[in-house]
Amino acid sequence: RMAGSPAPWIGSAYLFLQSTCRTVALPALYESSQQKPSIFKALKLALADSTGSLHGVDMLKVHCSHPHLIVQLKFCRQENCRRFLRSYRDGALRAALQNHLQLSLAMGKVPLETELRAGSEHLDSMLKDEDRCLECIYKEKPDRLRDEEITELEECLKSLLLQQNISNNVAAKDCPSPNSVSPPYSSQGSSLSPDVTFTFQEQQFANRTLTLEDHQKFAKLVSKKWKQVGRSLQKNCRALRDPVIDNLALEYDREGLYEQAYQLLLRFIQSEGKKATIARLIAALEENGLTSLSEELLGLRSNEESS
Repeated sequence: RMAGSPAPWIGSAYLFLQSTCRTVALPALYESSQQKPSIFKALKLALADSTGSLHGVDMLKVHCSHPHLIVQLKFCRQENCRRFLRSYRDGALRAALQNHLQLSLAMGKVPLETELRAGSEHLDSMLKDEDRCLECIYKEKPDRLRDEEITELEECLKSLLLQQNISNNVAAKDCPSPNSVSPPYSSQGSSLSPDVTFTFQEQQFANRTLTLEDHQKFAKLVSKKWKQVGRSLQKNCRALRDPVIDNLALEYDREGLYEQAYQLLLRFIQSEGKKATIARLIAALEENGLTSLSEELLGLRSNEESS
């Protein structure tokens, strides 16, 4: 098999994005050094949602061509490209982009118009013919390596997520700077609603929506118990009913436990949105005896080691 294996499937496409809101110009925001990391974060997370993996599609370059923001995409597996096309066709990618832009920019809904092109072909007119779209994307080989700016933004995103996680663990005692990533919940004055904090090991923690770092740690550390955790989350999440969990186990069996666990939590996050909180995940972990993973997600282990 390995000796006769074909060359890897690689294709390229351009995703055109335009805000239909007069007060939101995506190219201008991306050209702003302060807003660029936030726009990139929204793009990265939405594309990960569309393929079910952070590595399902690669961004090679982001072009600013007013009024469009144009993202050059590279696909390295046909299955990932199919998932992306279905997400794009069903409107899920657009919804994910709008949601992540709203959260990253801390503003109201950002209505978007999208267009997908591969070379001279406009794929929006042929989305029902998935195989034809794949052929067009496959014919367009990437004409560049990943832009250095994209690599720098990847590192910036990792730092932002780490900073957000640390600030959330401190329960937002300090006022965030204007350019920092805002937590997905808001507290008015000093009065906190019951669901803004939760108790773990007799300590109070700020409840927050799950971050990319939480997602990755969970997938890496939950191991074989990902199904049990899924069934605990399932009690209040219809998107994780039994057939879904069993199907995830079969569909991602070849990719291993990390990808199975990653996909499970991705379904939870996509379904629950802002209600996909750290408190709900910690409760599910505790129900299945995964105390050490709970401590890892809440930063207790690193705190203990440094003290």
